[in-house]
Amino acid sequence: MKYIVFDLEFTVLRSQKHTAETIEIGAIELQSDEHGELSMTDLYHTYVQPSRNPQISKLTTEFTGVTQSDVDNAPLFKDVIGNFKSWLGEEYYLCSWGPDDKYQLVRECRDTKMDLSWIRNYNDIQLSYTRLNGADIGQRMGLKKSLKTENLPFVGKQHNALDDAFNTAKLFKRYFSKFILERNNAAEESLFETKIVYSTDNEVKYTPFRELAHLLKIAQ
Repeated sequence: MKYIVFDLEFTVLRSQKHTAETIEIGAIELQSDEHGELSMTDLYHTYVQPSRNPQISKLTTEFTGVTQSDVDNAPLFKDVIGNFKSWLGEEYYLCSWGPDDKYQLVRECRDTKMDLSWIRNYNDIQLSYTRLNGADIGQRMGLKKSLKTENLPFVGKQHNALDDAFNTAKLFKRYFSKFILERNNAAEESLFETKIVYSTDNEVKYTPFRELAHLLKIAQ
């Protein structure tokens, strides 16, 4: 069985004129040996060319580090997903830090009328790690803080898809034996509800969009 820890970066929007689109995918493949120990065995990385709004914003680049030249000659979402599915193979768990990347994949696949059955065995590592530490799931721990708690260095840059996937994979590897992974399939799930992911009235709770909100405020 393969365990795929992935991360997405998508466009930053100041209005609802355009729907956020994925512009980068990074993933780390882990496999277990005969003793149940995990090793990182492969990686996947690509930029994605947005189709609805090909010009990415300055805020997008400031938040993600992804530039216009990175996406101009990149493949479109449909082609990227086809390639990503081939890389995944048949048997795997999909894992990410927080639920947002799954929501984004499901929404974009639905919008482009693509099959959802490959989005399966998804597990939210942030939620699993928060529960293991006995914390309130409404006050989830951030990735960088969690790594610091474990005396693991954060390697690379935050909001870089491959770096975030790699750092999440380090936590996943450490707690693999304690995580209870679920089997599921997005094609069989009901439509996701729209949720508020950031609110200025909710400062006490962790959100990966706090830095983004700060950038938006500066840009106004």
